[in-house]
Amino acid sequence: MVGTPKLIGLAALLFFLAGRSGFAKNSPLAPPPDWSWLAHCAHSMPREEFARLLQNHYARNDAAAGSVEVGEASVRIRTEGDAWQEVPFATGGEHQGTGPARFWRKAAELGPAPLGKPLQGVKIVLDPGHLGGEWAAMEERFFQLGKTRPVAEGDLTLAVAKRLKPMLEKLGAQAVLLRKSDRPVTRQRAKTLEPAAAAELTGAYTAERLRRQSELFFYRISEIRARAQLVNELLKPDVVVCLHMNAEEWGEPEHPVLQPRNHLHAIVNGCYGRRELESDDIRAEMLAHLFGRIADEAVPLSECVVETLAEATGLPPYTYFSNNAFRAGEGPYLYSRNLLANRLYRVPVVFLEPYVMNSSPVWRRVQMGDYSGEKVVDGVPQKSLVVEYATGVAEGLARYFRRERPSGK
Repeated sequence: MVGTPKLIGLAALLFFLAGRSGFAKNSPLAPPPDWSWLAHCAHSMPREEFARLLQNHYARNDAAAGSVEVGEASVRIRTEGDAWQEVPFATGGEHQGTGPARFWRKAAELGPAPLGKPLQGVKIVLDPGHLGGEWAAMEERFFQLGKTRPVAEGDLTLAVAKRLKPMLEKLGAQAVLLRKSDRPVTRQRAKTLEPAAAAELTGAYTAERLRRQSELFFYRISEIRARAQLVNELLKPDVVVCLHMNAEEWGEPEHPVLQPRNHLHAIVNGCYGRRELESDDIRAEMLAHLFGRIADEAVPLSECVVETLAEATGLPPYTYFSNNAFRAGEGPYLYSRNLLANRLYRVPVVFLEPYVMNSSPVWRRVQMGDYSGEKVVDGVPQKSLVVEYATGVAEGLARYFRRERPSGK
């Protein structure tokens, strides 16, 4: 066993106090939220719009009850512990408040685009999901059949991002890679996060459990928070495209099982659960998205991109059967779900999950590597999986911005 009685006692005390009224509660590794931006939300949104977004998109089935109270003239928001703040609604069609500070621009705000350059002036950050190289096995987004080419999500998404960047630039965009190599963005490592991991664990725990918790904090939380800091404070794009790949259960990485299923979906921020909203930082991020009207741009943008990607790949839609997601938009490919990246990035996010990495057809295509032109795969001439993915995304972004902004001469 590891973990001193002092550490275990502190973790138990924090857990106990976090459940008491009047004590601030934040999710792991999250700093206490700064609620000062709420002052700018006064008179910025009508009651009907706020209630619609809250109930239909962000916190269905009264998930925000006990922390967000919608009145006739204002909304009361619990900021931390027993502290509440009241935000008056806009009335009479006059919006006096500005809402949260916004660095991104809607497509409709960009003005005309030159002919053939629908993305002219659009700043797009490409976020290759997960990590590659030596880090891929730690994340368990990696498997290998014998001595064949390994399948690692982080390496594949980086390859897609590198293919996609010049495609977007050719369309006029300023494209930036959030991760340029297989190395992490965060300066933290699993070892440096052991104290935080130990404080999160309750009761006695093994060295193995501490190791796994520390690694989880490293790649699933610290890494994403470091990327979000770059997005929100330095890069300040108009759009973030999160590139991922899906997977079905594959068993042991050393003896993976290939599945016949292959599918596609995309995710927009939403569908917060009651327990999630007990954390002050999660509640603050949800309300920043809501008052910032990010979904108004993220939903149609994501739907356009994922439907274009569906045309490019021929993949059927994935269906959620859990209660942590619900369908958004008009088509079958887009879901609302609360993920750390699409919550922390205060900008419209296109979060894509095409292909099942351990499906038989995807595995065979990964073995072919990346290439230009077409090769025969399963008896059919096909682009490389990397090129197909990148092309579908580029065409989807171009289609949306071409639709939403007039063309110039």
